[in-house]
Amino acid sequence: MPSASGQSAAKWPPALNAGSRIALVAPAGPLLDRDDLQRAVELCRALGHEPVPGVHAAKRHGYLAGSDDDRLADLNAALADDSIDAIWCIRGGYGVTRILHRIDTAAFARRPKPVIGFSDITALLNGLTRVTGVVTFHGPTARQPMTAFTRRHFEQALGAAAESARLDRIPPPPGVLAPRANRIATIVRGGAEGRLVGGNLSLLQCLVGTPWEPDFQNAILFLEEVGEDLYRVDRALSHLRLAGLLDRLAGVIVGQFTEMKRATSDGGLGFD
Repeated sequence: MPSASGQSAAKWPPALNAGSRIALVAPAGPLLDRDDLQRAVELCRALGHEPVPGVHAAKRHGYLAGSDDDRLADLNAALADDSIDAIWCIRGGYGVTRILHRIDTAAFARRPKPVIGFSDITALLNGLTRVTGVVTFHGPTARQPMTAFTRRHFEQALGAAAESARLDRIPPPPGVLAPRANRIATIVRGGAEGRLVGGNLSLLQCLVGTPWEPDFQNAILFLEEVGEDLYRVDRALSHLRLAGLLDRLAGVIVGQFTEMKRATSDGGLGFD
């Protein structure tokens, strides 16, 4: 049913329980280290879940984790398998937009389950939610080491099957006063309420004008990015603004933009 704001109520997938079966898939870029898949398996088990690696998860086809058909087969098999309780992407990279139009969204709508990842997985998360209305989870990829801070919030979000509690700040390293890293700064003061939409800025831009474009109306947009020139970030944000999408928002949260390039051959504005 639509809410007072005109938005349909979110559909939450079932929460994860001890022993949940989690499909480990690589729908985008290839695994970078020989033990990426093994570490993903170990992380699943350390969290108390049963890992189910995709048949093609360790494949490589150029800059992709196997052919389009390979990657799609693993993803659609996990979506259609009722014994799979969640889908955890092993890495991002590039490749989801190549197969987005062939993903079995009907299977996901019939049997919703948490889908987790970030970076290029932004296209998968937003595409599934846009088509089905089911909540997806922008979170760590399965090959990454997991800190206690991340684990607490991961289990809070995936184990609740409902709106999460207040998020904590990342604690500073022991003994560090007035830390520089992981600070939270207010750009424009005020309060806002809305659905969270967003993810990787470049991938959000790729979805504009497609059937998988997120619903920005009265939403809170969160953004992350890695390894882009400043002018590319400027261009992507300008695209969202010119498309009228930023005018629809209730608020914006800017996450970490890591490995940013401060200047280009054309000259950059730079920042300190």
